[in-house]
Amino acid sequence: MNCTPKAVLPILCLALAACGQAKGAADAVEAEIFNPAGVVLGTARFEPATHGVIITISAQYLEPGKHGMHLHQVGNCNDPNAGFTASGGHIAPSGKPHGFRNEKGPHEGDLPNLVVGEDGTARVELYTDMVTMKEGVAALRDADGSALVIHEKPDDYNSQPIGGAGARVGCAAIPAAKK
Repeated sequence: MNCTPKAVLPILCLALAACGQAKGAADAVEAEIFNPAGVVLGTARFEPATHGVIITISAQYLEPGKHGMHLHQVGNCNDPNAGFTASGGHIAPSGKPHGFRNEKGPHEGDLPNLVVGEDGTARVELYTDMVTMKEGVAALRDADGSALVIHEKPDDYNSQPIGGAGARVGCAAIPAAKK
């Protein structure tokens, strides 16, 4: 779609950011997912939605099966030899415990398991209303950003603090918003 002034076209171009993309798409960020060896596993895209965030993941080179996946407090994946611990713990400003099956949970960083096919690839689009891109106490793009972390095992959605998901095998740093 180009923004040439014809009939309804100018109105559409005003309603659509970047001529052809919805506002959320224009404000989206994409981050590469790395494993501890520094290999790029794929990408994670974070797009603001009306009351949350749409997350799109495309990954490869992962072990087949389910992998726990969480949003972590700091946008730092620069310590692969330390298991991406620089990304901090899960985003949890509400103080609720981890887990979709926990009667007192879940907290804001909880996400469903990532299901990886026999060929080592995963593609998923999901929505969470427990975080935002820039506003509020659970904003992904706050002053120090945040991270998407993929774990080696499935999340049981109950055990503390990470659902028994094991080591961090993938990390994507979500940058802080520009001021």
